[in-house]
Amino acid sequence: MIGFVGTGLAGCAAVPHPPETWEARLQGGTLALLGEVHDNPEQHRRRAAILRRAVEAGWRPALVMEQFDIDRQADIDRSRRERPRDAKHLIAQAGAAGGWAWNDYEPLVAIALQFDLKLFAANLPRALAARLVREAPQAVFGAQRSRELGLDAPPDAAWQAAQEREIDLGHCGALPQRLWAGMARGQFARDAVMAELLLREGAGGAVLLAGNGHVRRDIGVPRWLAGRPNGSVLAVGFLESDRISGERPPELLPFDAVVFTPAAPRDDPCKAFKARPLPQAGVPISTKSAAHTDPTLRSTMAERR
Repeated sequence: MIGFVGTGLAGCAAVPHPPETWEARLQGGTLALLGEVHDNPEQHRRRAAILRRAVEAGWRPALVMEQFDIDRQADIDRSRRERPRDAKHLIAQAGAAGGWAWNDYEPLVAIALQFDLKLFAANLPRALAARLVREAPQAVFGAQRSRELGLDAPPDAAWQAAQEREIDLGHCGALPQRLWAGMARGQFARDAVMAELLLREGAGGAVLLAGNGHVRRDIGVPRWLAGRPNGSVLAVGFLESDRISGERPPELLPFDAVVFTPAAPRDDPCKAFKARPLPQAGVPISTKSAAHTDPTLRSTMAERR
């Protein structure tokens, strides 16, 4: 049964939050997957505080970030040589594009630089993701690389259907069904790349910073880490409290632990999303543009009904 930790919902950002029970696992070879709703600054502050406590206690994990594209790894490494403690410089060199709210991520990058943590880009570039919507992984990565990532065989039917369902929910039901399979293929590839980085670089532990969909145990990166020893993978969802109504049974939340925060103020993303023109075949819609709908919560509530 999936474990569950809920945090208090009251209080403002200036009030420090006590350590979470699951933070005791942030040591050794743990692969900690910390989710997010991308535009929620409180969640980023919480994760920065959690990471800082762990490294100040002596942990030295690799930091793996969805927010940087893998083709910018050389820029990350170069910027660190140029200005080893300058997070702004690193972001300007390696992450200026992509539409992320970098002010929220800068404290996390700064921790990596201050404590000399390894820092890795983990996202597929948009052009590569677009190809995966249209083509099989072997055509995009090549046969050998596809085997290395575990993408040479398709996921089982239940996994495929669950991922397509999340694609539909995450795009507010506005994405044509003909694109679901291709979009799911891109999501599988992104998760596989993140998992490979964690396995390759996480001998002394690693932290993945990614959207909640990527850290889900049922369909996300943990599925690609299935060979890891029990207890070595820690999946933590950072969710918005007012996106769930009623009780929150742990068995319906696909994480080892959950941190609830107040929702960030925003307009209805589904309203804006449905007003957009439908995409052409093979042109993916940014997954983070729809992430604010928090499909993890919507799907678990649908299961309860």
